[in-house]
Amino acid sequence: MRPKSKVLIIAGSDSSGGAGIQADIKTVTSLGCYAMTAITAVTAQNTTGVKSIVAIKPNEISNQINFTAKDIKPDAVKIGMLHSNQVIKAVIKSLNKIKIKKIVLDPVMVAKGGAKLINNAAILSIKNKLIKNILIITPNIPEAEILTKTKIKSIKDMVKAGRILISLGAKNVLIKGGHLNSNQMNDIFLNKKIIKVLKSKRYASKNTHGTGCTLSSAIATYLACGKDLIKSCELGIKYVNESIKSNLNLGKGNGPINHLNSIKLIKKFE
Repeated sequence: MRPKSKVLIIAGSDSSGGAGIQADIKTVTSLGCYAMTAITAVTAQNTTGVKSIVAIKPNEISNQINFTAKDIKPDAVKIGMLHSNQVIKAVIKSLNKIKIKKIVLDPVMVAKGGAKLINNAAILSIKNKLIKNILIITPNIPEAEILTKTKIKSIKDMVKAGRILISLGAKNVLIKGGHLNSNQMNDIFLNKKIIKVLKSKRYASKNTHGTGCTLSSAIATYLACGKDLIKSCELGIKYVNESIKSNLNLGKGNGPINHLNSIKLIKKFE
């Protein structure tokens, strides 16, 4: 099997392997593509929470992006954890240099265990600068609430928040509905022209660590392979749901999802 396309991931690491750049690499690889990385921060964490965060200097993040893309040009870019205003400025400058249009932003703000992963200046920078430079932003409900300063308790509220993000300069928005109390999953895709509810089955599991990272990487991967944006979102959601459904049970807290759900081993390796 040969990789179908190339995806550059700009994100923080997760030492437990369930989220962050480790989840991103697993996703891109499991879906048949080639993953490259620019690490923005190193975290010590496990399924119960985050112990520490060490930031990578903005200039070194830029070096990773520029030097990698100069040699192997990515077909799409996925952006995850950006912890400071200076990092966001450096990333925007690098993105303008490498000129990739298919960019997916997962605005990572809080870890599954509740640890804050971004400062207030960076949140403002995402709203005022970064959001205009990407193809699609994929916040969950708490992230959308922070970015839009609204409360979200229904699909109607999700649409309202999405429209605020569009007014801030977002071209496309996918608000993930996992935090809503409902029997099925309702994710909202919208831009200036359309609003689409992407419905899927909800699987009951506490093991959902890394779902946001995984979804945004899956969308970037499908975009890199030439799928259109809505189809990429639909396929990405399906991949995440199947990963949750298999209910991989690792660790004492919110365990990771199963990124290998898309892979079938040939008989001699089973």
